[in-house]
Amino acid sequence: MSAGRSPTEIKRNVCVYCGSSSGKGPEYAAEAVALGRELASQNLGLVYGGGRVGLMGLVADSVLDHGGEVHGIIPEHLVRAETAHQGLTSLETVQTMHERKARMEELAVGFIVLPGGFGTFDEVFEILTWNQLGLITKPVVFLDGTGYYERLFEAFEHMISTGFVKENYRAMMNRATSVEEAVRIASSPAPKVAGKLRNLDVTSMRS
Repeated sequence: MSAGRSPTEIKRNVCVYCGSSSGKGPEYAAEAVALGRELASQNLGLVYGGGRVGLMGLVADSVLDHGGEVHGIIPEHLVRAETAHQGLTSLETVQTMHERKARMEELAVGFIVLPGGFGTFDEVFEILTWNQLGLITKPVVFLDGTGYYERLFEAFEHMISTGFVKENYRAMMNRATSVEEAVRIASSPAPKVAGKLRNLDVTSMRS
């Protein structure tokens, strides 16, 4: 871990999942920068994947530029591939992707999802599953001022209407169109969802 304050010294952190690409339109970068500014203004720390490229780097730099603290978690094999950000408050190197996701969840009070690809979807669907199974109860919100996730939410509705996702799980899939709304949802207690599975072995489920 790099020099600086430990993530545990920050009272509250929000985890942001997003792409290591910036996308093809300027609106994606603008939203990431605005999110970083809002997190810092609300005195919330950022936990993210530790890269300095794409939306990952933009949101991290924005938090830092506005006086906030940023904690990156990155697997050893991605330090070069994702170009690890060396200017963070702390940068923690782990061995596996599973360790990365578990550590990010451990440090965060909630999750915001910016546009991204396979890795972003992997992260958010796992954390939605952990909420569904009752392993955690933490808010998840897709920041979608750009409309990037419009079709995904259509797919969510299709999953519900066809009976593969329970109606009450809709409460776990939040969508915000402004950074202020996204940060408010992510930093507030998640609503209790009836019908979650309970009394599971958390350690084995996260490994």
